[in-house]
Amino acid sequence: MTSDTSASSVGVVTAEKILIETPLTLACGVVLPSHELMVETYGTLNADKSNALLICHALSGSHHAAGVYADDDKPGWWDAYIGPGKPMDTNRFFVVSLNNIGSCFGSTGPTTINPESGNPWGAKFPVLRARDWVESQRLLMEHLGIQCWAAVIGGSLGGMQAMRWALEYPDKLANSIVIASSMKLTAQNIAFNELARRAIQSDPDFCDGNYLENNTAPRRGLALARMIGHVTYLSDELMGQKFGRELRSGTFDQGEAAPIEFQIESYLNYQGEKFSGDFDANAYILITKMLDYFDLSREYQNDPVQAFSHANCDFLVVAFSSDWRFSPKRSREITDALIAAGKNVSFAEIDSDQGHDAFLLPNPRYEQILGSYLSKVADKLEGAA
Repeated sequence: MTSDTSASSVGVVTAEKILIETPLTLACGVVLPSHELMVETYGTLNADKSNALLICHALSGSHHAAGVYADDDKPGWWDAYIGPGKPMDTNRFFVVSLNNIGSCFGSTGPTTINPESGNPWGAKFPVLRARDWVESQRLLMEHLGIQCWAAVIGGSLGGMQAMRWALEYPDKLANSIVIASSMKLTAQNIAFNELARRAIQSDPDFCDGNYLENNTAPRRGLALARMIGHVTYLSDELMGQKFGRELRSGTFDQGEAAPIEFQIESYLNYQGEKFSGDFDANAYILITKMLDYFDLSREYQNDPVQAFSHANCDFLVVAFSSDWRFSPKRSREITDALIAAGKNVSFAEIDSDQGHDAFLLPNPRYEQILGSYLSKVADKLEGAA
């Protein structure tokens, strides 16, 4: 995706590191006396602070969801959907995007300093659950003086947070927008995550997670983990269209012995190498386990209808036809449970050949559905004002 410098872009943005001084008690029992969050905001908060949208990132996302930096013209990961006139219209909404704890883009996590030891947390960073991210986001909400989110929005793991918000703090959000997500992972999904973790842990430079202390990094293992994950985010149809069996180098001609590399091999190797220089291995392990542990109805007698009976907000649930990692069936399960719980829910399955990554990519139908839903949210807010 190229930089958007048009009137529909939020333009040049800056990130802010916010110190949350209220202690955060994690689900595992560990208490963080304070923690830091990297945050970006777009648009203007209205007088009664009712027009705020919370953006929840997925596994490897960051706070940089829209616009560009002064020294880097790479747009944020949801730039196609955040900005003036876009579905998350910054002429009407105040959009808050943060990097959650446990990640590695400046918020408190494995790469930051543990104040008790004076060394990076590394592998000793506490185990996290999705509810810990929600609780940290609630403390950020208080810091910003916001009483109720107009909507909490997220795809994949972000959608899990949006659902958890609806149960944990039902009076603090008016809408939950759940995109390409699930109420819990399938065994196949857990298996893919374990393969990725084992790839990292098998790297000799992993050093039992203490690689920062040894001035090294398990880049080969992390690259392989990303390659495994990336294959699951794409559809077979897309890979066939984009790469097929085309060669990057070499030939099948008789008498030629030069090494052969397929285009798809080259692409995955590039993605893995790039990711291994940008992300932290301990954070990847931590967050994939978060995904595995998530089960929305575990504490409600494994009954999703009972779980959703605690929600007060309206819902939009979106799925993509070619997404096999978080298939449309998972989104229909969410929708069916919401209907059975008597909640207001809109559901859309969008035709796409982009696989799980479709929720990040431009799609006219997706844009129309998300934009129409949020436009009605804005109309209601402005009508009330």
